[in-house]
Parts: sequence; structure tokens; C-alpha cells
Amino acid sequence: MLSVLDLFAAVSFPAIDPVAFSIGPLAVHWYGLAYVAGILIGWMIARDLLKRPHLWPNGQAPATLQQIDDFILWAAIGVVAGGRIGYIFFYDFASVAANPMRAIEVWNGGMSFHGGFIGATLAMVLFARKHQIRLWSLFDLVASVVPLGLLFGRIANFINGELWGRPADVPWAMAFPTGGPFPRHPSQLYEAALEGLVLLIVLQVLARSFGALAAPGRITGIFVAGYAAARIFVEFFREPDVQLGYLFGGWLTMGMVLSLPMLLIGVVIFMRAGRATPATQG
Repeated sequence: MLSVLDLFAAVSFPAIDPVAFSIGPLAVHWYGLAYVAGILIGWMIARDLLKRPHLWPNGQAPATLQQIDDFILWAAIGVVAGGRIGYIFFYDFASVAANPMRAIEVWNGGMSFHGGFIGATLAMVLFARKHQIRLWSLFDLVASVVPLGLLFGRIANFINGELWGRPADVPWAMAFPTGGPFPRHPSQLYEAALEGLVLLIVLQVLARSFGALAAPGRITGIFVAGYAAARIFVEFFREPDVQLGYLFGGWLTMGMVLSLPMLLIGVVIFMRAGRATPATQG
């Protein structure tokens, strides 16, 4: 007689080719398209917010449309470079130290959100200083659309059959090609829903209907804390990276360790934005 786990193990991962399409020898992967789609659609939404000056402090948008167009390249470099460097230092340092060429083997996976977050933040600081843009308003503008990239990125993780969850017996559990015979949580979809869709809707509603952009830093604080809370929650269902495993007690993961400071920082930013006036914001 089949056990519950044996029964659910028959629910297989849908066979989706990680390569979206090919042009001659060039293979275009869903993961790459996710980055492109997140940046481009996020850029369009950001432009729409800038066209609505009444949403911003003193009825003045923090940047021109031309400036946000120029920022796209800065953002892309910050996210990709930061994401790769962050993955190396947070998750795969031993392997890269043993084989330095692995640092550029992006086709083997390895992008860290926390690293990309640091890279994008640095890009925003440098861009704001160069163009004399209100920094916290630029943070808010970018934070309001970042969940869109997380949504597409986590769906691409699911298509690639990577970053799957822990063994589970829930009805929607599935056996991933590289996850062994056991059914697992599709934790990529949990993250897509919470870090991506839900957080995107919350931020856009607060920005457009509740005047959150008028208090510089408020949207940023909600995003940082919201992402961290969602990530910590999903980490209880996600299998930790094999090279790290659990850091403590069979439950603590690197994702939790990196997200906890973000949660605290997000709360502090939100509280600061609530007390301060636009004129006092940096």
C-alpha cells in the first residue's frame, strides 16, 4: 500500500524548458527574460508615478523622465553585479575560493537578492548624488516597483526547477527533477506570491491612493520590512542551499540571517519617515 509521501511523489514537476527560445547558437533563458521584464515593466510603472506630481512631497516629482531613463543602466549593473557578488560571499565562497573561474559561471546559477539589494542601493546613492535627486524619494520610487522583478524572478526559479522547498505532503507538493523522489513545497511560487505580487499591490495602493510617497522613506521602509518578513516566513518551507544547510537547530537558514537585519532596518526607516517632514528628509 502506498504511503502518503509515495502517492504525492507521483505529482511531478511540469516539464518546462528553461530555454525560452533560441536564435542560432544563442539560447535565451527564462531567467534572463525575467530580469529584463522586471526592469522594463518596473521602469514603465516608475515613469507613470513620476507623471503624477501630486503624489510627491510639495507636489514635485523627485526626478525627470529623462533621469529615470538614464537610471535604468545604473540599476541593471547594480542588481546583476551585486546579486552575483552577494551570492559568492553569502552562499558559495568556499567553491569560488577553490576555483576562481566559478565566479563568472553565471550559467550555473547563483544570484543573491540581498547582494542585488546592496548593489542597487549603492547605484541609487551614486546616481542621486550625481544628479542632485532627493535620495529617499528615489529609494521610494525604486522600492515601489522592485517586487515586480521578484515576481518574475521567482517564477523563473520555478521554471528552472531550482530553489525548491522542503519535503511536504500538502496536495500541491511536487517532485522536482533535481530534488530527489520526494514531493516538496513549490516554495518559489510562495515567494513569487508574497515577495512579488502581494507586496507589489500593497506598495502601489499605498503610493497611489494613500499618499505614502509624500513621506519620503515610507514606501522604502514598508518594502524592506515586507520583503524581509515574507522571506523569513517562506524560509520555513524552502530547502536551504546544499553547500550551507541549516545554520542552527535544523531550521535556521542563511536567508533568515540575512533578512532579519532588513526587517529591523525597514521598521526603523518606516518610523523615521512617519515622524519626519519632507523638508528634513535626506
